[in-house]
Formats: sequence, C-alpha cells, structure tokens
Amino acid sequence: MVNPAFLTGRLLLAMPGMADPRFERAVIAIALHDENGAIGVGIGHKRAGIRFRSLLAQLDIDPGEAPDCAVHHGGPVEPGRGFVLHSEDWSGQDTVHIPAFGAMTGTIDVLKAIAAGKGPSRWLIALGYAGWGEGQLEDEMTRHGWFAAAGNPKLLFDTPADERWESAFRQEGIDPRLLAAETGAA
Repeated sequence: MVNPAFLTGRLLLAMPGMADPRFERAVIAIALHDENGAIGVGIGHKRAGIRFRSLLAQLDIDPGEAPDCAVHHGGPVEPGRGFVLHSEDWSGQDTVHIPAFGAMTGTIDVLKAIAAGKGPSRWLIALGYAGWGEGQLEDEMTRHGWFAAAGNPKLLFDTPADERWESAFRQEGIDPRLLAAETGAA
C-alpha cells in the first residue's frame, strides 16, 4: 500500500502504454494526497488555443506586465478551473504549500498579482486538474500506469513542458526510451 503522505509533492509520470489516452506522457504535480484521495495538476502538456494574456482578458483582468505564456492542461476534471503553481515568495487567500514544489493558488488574486507585476517570481498556470477518490490512486499505483518521481522547482519552472516527462524519468536514473509499454507476470 502506498503511504498517502508519500505522494504529496511528487510527480506522477504516466507509463508508456497506459490504458487512458488522456494521460499519455502526462506529468502531474501532486498537490494533495491523503486518506480521502488525491489532487494533482498536469504540467506536461500545453492547452491548445489559449495563452495567459487572453485568459486574463477573458477574466476582465488587465494583463499589465504579464508575459504571454502558455497555459497548461491541468487535467480532465473541471477544465475551466485554474491553478497556479508558484514559488513561495508570494501567498494569497488560498495558497497551499506543496513540499518539493513551492505553492499552489487557485483563486483570482494570484492572477491579478502576476498581471500587476507583484506576484510570485516563478509560476505556471494550468486549467483543470486530475483527481482520484479514496484509495483510487493507491490502487492505480499497483498496476502498470504511474511512476512516482521526485518533484523539484527546477523541473517545474526551468524545464520546457514538452521535456518534463523525459527529464523527470532521467532525474530518477531511468532512460525512458527503455520503458516497456506493458508489464508481464512471473
């Protein structure tokens, strides 16, 4: 059995051949994992057709100093709900500390702070999240599907999204080119 506290602040990497195609080469930052389930934010894929400044405009926030960067596909649950993973040099009304990553905020105050040039020094934004009910993630971890890797700010903020999956495996000493798409039984 996986200890729930073990996965908070870790990265879940989708294994090759995972049954759910929505998670192909997924990299999910686990923000919370306890006895009630888990919540993670996808950081390995960008959302097509939406950029940060246009998202701010949709929310009637003057983009001000905000860069026009990509918005990540956070996951299939509530795809219109936003989350900002960020450095700990800023905190807002619902900011949650996440070991190994920094922090996460899911309220509009962080977007306004970023647009005003007063937000966190390092951040990325995602729409949607991945969620698991009680015991669901632990069960999925026993089958061929997910690999838990160490999380770190460098992988989140300094590694391009399309390189995070491979980089996370490599930081664990695994060459992802050698991974099998299916498991066997002995």
